[in-house]
Amino acid sequence: MHTTIIDGAAVARDVLESLTLEVAAFRERTGRQPGLATVLVGEDPASEVYVRNKRRSAERLGIADHHRHLPADTTQARLLEVIDELASDDAVSGILAQLPLPGGLDATTVIDRIPWYKDVDGLTTTSAGLLARARPGLRPCTPSGVITLLDSAGVEIAGREVVVVGRSELVGRPLAQLLLQRDATVTTVHSRTRNAREVTLRAEILVVAAGIPHLIGRDDTRAGATVIDVGIHRSAEGLIGDVRFEELLGHASHMTPVPGGVGPMTIAALMRNTLQAAMLGEAIA
Repeated sequence: MHTTIIDGAAVARDVLESLTLEVAAFRERTGRQPGLATVLVGEDPASEVYVRNKRRSAERLGIADHHRHLPADTTQARLLEVIDELASDDAVSGILAQLPLPGGLDATTVIDRIPWYKDVDGLTTTSAGLLARARPGLRPCTPSGVITLLDSAGVEIAGREVVVVGRSELVGRPLAQLLLQRDATVTTVHSRTRNAREVTLRAEILVVAAGIPHLIGRDDTRAGATVIDVGIHRSAEGLIGDVRFEELLGHASHMTPVPGGVGPMTIAALMRNTLQAAMLGEAIA
């Protein structure tokens, strides 16, 4: 069997090209520039890289950068104060608090301080409620990126049996909701699932977002399945995912690589959310 590799980097480039034109049209129509505020607390090297990549993408699209970098000893009260300042700033369309936060800071409280219409990560309680009710709102970036990749590859979602491995609030749970809204039959596999392999073997589409390196291989996967690998881990052999990629070549019908699969689409989805947030801001104003 031939395995089609879903090139997330190429799909993301196409999305960003289209967004560049949409951002320019928004600026011409409204006289306003969308603005993204990334909030980074501390000096975590991985978080610094992630935020830098997001800021660069925003700059290329013509989105204003309102980055705030706070010291690691920032108090909860001060961080909430910064979120409130950005929330009240009309030049800021979207706010993203980079996770994880340093110890001693409550991420849930910080995220829920972000107004839903500026919640470009789609993680507030209000955003989760809007998603659960299938109401318009800003959706989490990685799950949105996964849906875009499936669509770009021509993979039919409606009526298919889909298994999501992982139930995190960032990926697994919202992705299951998005797939249900596309009329898939969705099962979530997690650490307490009995006979997990029996479940994953049923999947016509298997999305692995467990955060465990090389968790899923050929014996866990139905022949001809579409496999989306959300995981990314540093190892002695370089960046690897939650899926044993080489094992699935010639076994899966479609598959995303690591790197170059879901990762680039996450940033593209964030940029799309930032423009959408700017439009929401105009409507609310």
